[in-house]
Amino acid sequence: MEKIYGLLGRTLGHSWSAPIHKALGCEGYRLFELEPGELEGFLRREDVGGLNVTIPYKRDVMKYCDALDPAAEAIGSVNTLVRREGKLYGYNTDIDGFLYMLRRAEISLRGKKAVILGSGGASLTAQAAARQEGAREIVVVSRTGEVHYENLPERHADAEVLVNTTPVGMWPRLEGQPVDLRLLPAVTDVADVIYNPGRTNLLLQAEELDHWRRMPGYALSPPGGRSIRYTGGLPMLVHQAKRAEELFFGRPVPDEETEKIAARLWRDQANLVLAGMPGSGKTTVGRELARLSGKPFVDLDEEIVRKAGKPIPEIFASQGEGPFRQLEHEVLTEACSRSGQIIATGGGAVLWSENRAAMRRTGRVYHLRRRLEDLPTEGRPLSQAGKLAEMERVRDPLYTAAADCAVSNEFSPEETAGTIWRDFCER
Repeated sequence: MEKIYGLLGRTLGHSWSAPIHKALGCEGYRLFELEPGELEGFLRREDVGGLNVTIPYKRDVMKYCDALDPAAEAIGSVNTLVRREGKLYGYNTDIDGFLYMLRRAEISLRGKKAVILGSGGASLTAQAAARQEGAREIVVVSRTGEVHYENLPERHADAEVLVNTTPVGMWPRLEGQPVDLRLLPAVTDVADVIYNPGRTNLLLQAEELDHWRRMPGYALSPPGGRSIRYTGGLPMLVHQAKRAEELFFGRPVPDEETEKIAARLWRDQANLVLAGMPGSGKTTVGRELARLSGKPFVDLDEEIVRKAGKPIPEIFASQGEGPFRQLEHEVLTEACSRSGQIIATGGGAVLWSENRAAMRRTGRVYHLRRRLEDLPTEGRPLSQAGKLAEMERVRDPLYTAAADCAVSNEFSPEETAGTIWRDFCER
């Protein structure tokens, strides 16, 4: 009898589990979206070889298990099922992935006060890990109860570690954020188990507050922040899958595979976003990057023209800059919600903080620099106004805030694209 392997859940359109397990050697890995009433019948099937389990079934599947490993029993949730000799065994590999994620980011829980947002299966894993690692105090926050999101800052302003296990900020609702880190001034470590997008709003804020963050091509972040270590959930996702694969097939998988697969996934799924002054070469370099990478190219100015049904100068002439910026925001947000693209933004896209966040959530952002005297102005309404120097003065700090890296575009498009692509592949 051929065995089936895959991911069990209710809504799995966002999942990256299939490519991870296929990279680990499980070519037949599938996604099984089931309603609650279908769960028991499916789990009784004799051809079930191994399953990963995600929201909302991590606790529901426990009653169908013939045996639980100590971690699953202690945590109170199962994320991996294996059938051996007719019996269904339940495991929790999330804790392996969670601890790996923390170690990789050099986040320690020992002796610290940890706040865990959420009360579901991922929260149970985080709580067990915090106990195992010797956290001084563990505070669980939910929408209701003694400690909730509204009173968290006043009751636990001394929290040192913040762990988000809620879906707030997860694809496709990317703009949410569970708490404001500015209200928790003692937090020095932030872990978000969400992996899509790569940088949730919570992590973006951690970046902004991290005084010691250096960006290639840029100086030290402005003073006034604090040193914060932070991590998203991709290392956890990949490492728990590695451990599950070992349980499925009874063979060890080197830890090095976690890093290789995580890096590959990031390169495949992350957007590469180009920002810079009008005429800095974003479209030309973007097309060359698409050729190098095989990723589709999206020119946001072209998308705006397509949506509006008229050229950008006509939009400015008939409606003014305000309606244009709103249209630009809508097009940019939609484009950045998709994965694995080369995106060339308009020169003024960085003027709105919401746009800068959208660019950074799902991609690595590059600031293309070009000398002012080399910037063309034809067909560019704002550039033609003769205020390029003032425009650059206003926008340059915003490009710096949005970008992960600055790249000079004083050379050929091929050379500039090559520099960017090498940097992107090394992340």
